[in-house]
Amino acid sequence: MTGSRVGDRGGPPHEPAPLAEEYQDKGMVKYSVTRIAFGLVILWSLRGWSFDVENVKTRPAMSHSRAEWKTKYARPRAIPFPEGNQFTPARELVGRTLFFDPRLSKSKTISCATCHNPGFSWTDGLPRAIGHGMKEHLRHTPTILNTAWADLLFWDGRAESLEEQALKPIVAPGEMNQDLDKMVEIVTAIPGYGRMFADAYPGRTISAEAIGLALANFERTVVSGSAPFDDWIGGREPAISESAKRGFDYFNSRADCQLCHTGWNFTDNGFHDIGVSGADKGRGALLPLEAMQHAFKTPTLRNVSERGPYMHDGSERTLADTLELYDRGGRVSRPSLAPEIHALHLSAAEKADLLEFLKTLTSADRRPEIPVLPR
Repeated sequence: MTGSRVGDRGGPPHEPAPLAEEYQDKGMVKYSVTRIAFGLVILWSLRGWSFDVENVKTRPAMSHSRAEWKTKYARPRAIPFPEGNQFTPARELVGRTLFFDPRLSKSKTISCATCHNPGFSWTDGLPRAIGHGMKEHLRHTPTILNTAWADLLFWDGRAESLEEQALKPIVAPGEMNQDLDKMVEIVTAIPGYGRMFADAYPGRTISAEAIGLALANFERTVVSGSAPFDDWIGGREPAISESAKRGFDYFNSRADCQLCHTGWNFTDNGFHDIGVSGADKGRGALLPLEAMQHAFKTPTLRNVSERGPYMHDGSERTLADTLELYDRGGRVSRPSLAPEIHALHLSAAEKADLLEFLKTLTSADRRPEIPVLPR
């Protein structure tokens, strides 16, 4: 009821409310007794509430121990491949060959591996990607590491599968800038590719769809190896330092990192506005929801120490800089800011422990064999 007052019941402004009349008629004794009784109820409720608060304060140490947290990060045993594009060595080979082949681009100088370089943990080491015509892209190159487990691809989630994702950079004007029909014509004209596709996808002609299948099949094999962290949760206590173990505890409690960086791959595959400055709407350009404005995909933290600079725009140079962004609750406040983002007020020692923990997620991965391109 807009603008209502205690005495408003549809009559003149100064007319006594019925509740006030009742107390006037029955005397102040009953009124006082009622107030006392009501006060006792409130006090009893507060007593129970206070007891519950003490339980809440102690509960994390009891029911969410380090041992329990460790169970949430166990590695999967197999790579998921979709029906219709199951793994075979022939499919991986033709996909890997296409991935490193610059002839798929209009300029014939840019391959998928130009931006997704295995030497930089499948990024390019630049704040923002360099595409066709040596023009700088608006966004930082995301890694393709562990994308076999991703639901939506790209920083803004505009692709629903790796098969769909694989072709978009090829046609994007600011990336490889190639026409798909022209790409198919180029690949078809190379006899070596004809033989490779016949082995990989028997009975299927070379097409944009077939090229997307092959690229996706290879990309699913790009998986981070076992890291010191995995050895530790597997039972080998000396695998990581005491500082890193404390960092793991902060990661799952005080710093709230686990709210978005969940599971073995340390990502919820969701989209969040974490307070990075800039006009880029991210997921919000596709979904006109307030919560999606300036929201970008949560990246994996696997091998994160090898992937600087960070964020969708490469604006954070180091992991320490990135941690400072989270510690202050983002660098900009706006209505779309994710509720998980708030000032943490971490101490210097806590930040150092968190950084030590993040380093334990880096594995010594075997680099893929660079293929000989067919002619």
